[in-house]
Amino acid sequence: LVQLVESGGDSVQAGGSLTLSCVASGDRLVRYCMAWWRQVPGREREAVATIFTSGSRTDVVPSVKGRFTISRDNAKNTLYLQMNDLKPEDTATYYCAAANPDYCYSRRTDHYNDWGQGTQVTVTN
Repeated sequence: LVQLVESGGDSVQAGGSLTLSCVASGDRLVRYCMAWWRQVPGREREAVATIFTSGSRTDVVPSVKGRFTISRDNAKNTLYLQMNDLKPEDTATYYCAAANPDYCYSRRTDHYNDWGQGTQVTVTN
């Protein structure tokens, strides 16, 4: 069991950048595959980026490819999402989540045992 706290959400103009952070406590982050998810009210939660335990491999959805980068610093027990060239359609609540390594890169919410409380990203024209 790991506790996750996101930060870094804000309101920005289209084309801007944000970096989200997710600090873990209660366990070592290196034990988990991690992911950033996002959700818009009335829509299903979407996994946008995933990263292997060591950070050696990442995966992002096509809609954010080339704009979002997921990374981790296991020594700091912290996960990051660098978001560049933000678009209004990126507006959502962003969540970090931890999964057993058996479910690395999964896009099923039930494969993730631990979730943060979310941080709001709003992108305006």
